[in-house]
Amino acid sequence: MILKNANILVIDDDTDVLTAVKLLLKTEAKEVVTEKNPELIHSLLAANRFDIVLLDMNFKSSINTGNEGIYWLKKIKELDENLSVIMITAYGDIDLAVRSLKEGASDFIVKPWHNEKLLDAIKGILKRKERTAAGVPVSNASIIGKEMIGESDAMKDIFFKIEKIAPTDANIFILGENGTGKDLIAKAIHEHSLRKDKPFIKVDVGALTETLFESELFGHKKGSFTGAGEERAGRFEAANGGTLFLDEIGNISMHQQAKLLSVLQNRQVSRVGSNDAVNIDIRLICATNLAITELANENRFRKDLIYRINTVEIVVPPLRKRDGDIILLAKHFARMYAAKYLKPLPEFDAKAIEKLKQYNFPGNVRELQYTMERAVIMSEGETLSSTDLIFSPIESAALQAQADTRDLNLGVVEKNTILRVIEKHHGNISKAAKELGLTRTALYRRLNKYDI
Repeated sequence: MILKNANILVIDDDTDVLTAVKLLLKTEAKEVVTEKNPELIHSLLAANRFDIVLLDMNFKSSINTGNEGIYWLKKIKELDENLSVIMITAYGDIDLAVRSLKEGASDFIVKPWHNEKLLDAIKGILKRKERTAAGVPVSNASIIGKEMIGESDAMKDIFFKIEKIAPTDANIFILGENGTGKDLIAKAIHEHSLRKDKPFIKVDVGALTETLFESELFGHKKGSFTGAGEERAGRFEAANGGTLFLDEIGNISMHQQAKLLSVLQNRQVSRVGSNDAVNIDIRLICATNLAITELANENRFRKDLIYRINTVEIVVPPLRKRDGDIILLAKHFARMYAAKYLKPLPEFDAKAIEKLKQYNFPGNVRELQYTMERAVIMSEGETLSSTDLIFSPIESAALQAQADTRDLNLGVVEKNTILRVIEKHHGNISKAAKELGLTRTALYRRLNKYDI
């Protein structure tokens, strides 16, 4: 079915929205009917045949406030389960809009939208309906990129969010444990944004010292501090026109938070040692492995900064909560490393699959990737068995340390602390020693002492 033959119903209590949609679609569609009152949905659907309904997420009525769109979506589906519905939403309602997809919505579009995006969404639905009617199978899988793989409901929600928020300039806050793939999500958002041809700059702000923080992010003038032998632009300026990804933002100090907030509010940076302000145009993405409860602690993180960076929030689930994705990812990594090391593509025996399913993966996708790389390298034949799968001793020990809080023996506490810090720095002994306040030699002595 082409758009010229389509009958479209638009329901929104904002007269300006109704007028804008009608003006856009009146020369594109066969008929466009607009209505402010959702209470009339039943009579409208009884009297007319519509191909698509555009439905607002929120109305000024008292019905199920905050979830009105879901309420009326369910009513529409009760009347005609095959009727396609596109939800109209704002940034703050994106989580609710993603939920609407589970309730039967075909798509959602964020206000204010680009007209081309709305037309593409409508045409895409009509094309899928046409293919379905003709008996042609239609895939519902979202393909974000070669690196992002998942068929679990949790990952499908994330894929939908990326597709919808990427073309906007909304600031994104990504939360998730270490190893869940927060950096891949940040890259996917940039690559699907209108800034994709501009720079994508990543900074691990949690690793920056107080003295380096301003210089690294905002730049510095020559001679502004010891070691500043030449003038240098900061990461904000380097990302101008593109996307700036601040990783591990939950680990920065209150003083650093204040500096960052000032720049984000003013959209200007001043290099260290200079009074001249430089205007910046960036799309900001931040990430942290902190739990939301820790971020809510005002002694740990400023609320006004949270509001500034968190227009849309994406919570990345740990691998243990991504039902069905472990084997899918394991086979993907097996293919990848078999090709890399010129080895035959391995099959998985039943015990190997069971071992993968039973393991908790405290290191998440990153740990699974390293596990599969080792397995491919060390395997002798074309079949991977359970004995080929050797999980990270550091990850396992760290998980045990977290679980066994009853053992307060001083030596155990010290060993577990060392394991956690080494894991945090991905095995980098120098960084781990620095955080622990030890020399490299002293840390090595403790590694030998605890047989780590």
